[in-house]
Amino acid sequence: MRYFLEIAYDGTDYHGWQMQPNARTVQEVLNKSLSTILRQPIETVGSGRTDTGVHAGQQFVHFEIAQELQNNAFCHRLNRLLPDDISAKKLYQVGPEAHARFDAIARTYEYRITQVKNPFLQRYAYYLNRQVDVDKLNKAAASLLQFEDFTTFSKVKGDTLHYRCQMLEANWQQEGENLLFTIKANRFLRGMVRLVVGTLLDVGTGKISMDDFKNKIAAQDRKQASGAAPATGLYLTQVTYPEGYFEQQQEKFEQTKAAATEE
Repeated sequence: MRYFLEIAYDGTDYHGWQMQPNARTVQEVLNKSLSTILRQPIETVGSGRTDTGVHAGQQFVHFEIAQELQNNAFCHRLNRLLPDDISAKKLYQVGPEAHARFDAIARTYEYRITQVKNPFLQRYAYYLNRQVDVDKLNKAAASLLQFEDFTTFSKVKGDTLHYRCQMLEANWQQEGENLLFTIKANRFLRGMVRLVVGTLLDVGTGKISMDDFKNKIAAQDRKQASGAAPATGLYLTQVTYPEGYFEQQQEKFEQTKAAATEE
């Protein structure tokens, strides 16, 4: 039987989401905890990858096990074993072909900036000690929706097959002394959001013009991007699935369980 697990994590002390041979990752810790609870090796597949130091308010994974699991009791047991910086939020029963990554239709990221030095935000927001023009930031961000190829904001020698993304939303909000950037697309390239933020901030601080920003994207040249913004302020906040997805998957789960019982 297949399950989706919704989790959240503080990525500060991890080398990203995905398993790595010589580094502590969120996936590694989650897999070990699941394997301990369920008393058998468990491997998860995530809805996306977050880089070193990046946080997630919502991340989905899927895994398989023969036994039937119940949401509240299972998450309670798992949270008792997980470290304080990872939380199991909800368990979903899904059909045998459900896929946490490939079935998702959009991801939303937020980037948080503080313009006042605050020791309590040092792990969770980027301290920017320069003034920025929020109007310029929003005009530049809006222009992202005019493009499809984001090679400029991709990591060098990435393993992706193409650099096209359908941009759905990109905007900045001023919240007192804080800035919040929200960006939503059907998919993101590795390191893309931090490169986008770093280049947008160059527009907001007057280092480059709006036309420069558009030309950099159109050039489809990674060397045109500004430096990446620090991971500290970046959050994966929402993974979107088609409307009614989990209700449909629950029905498929029940059908799979009934078929197994008949056998």
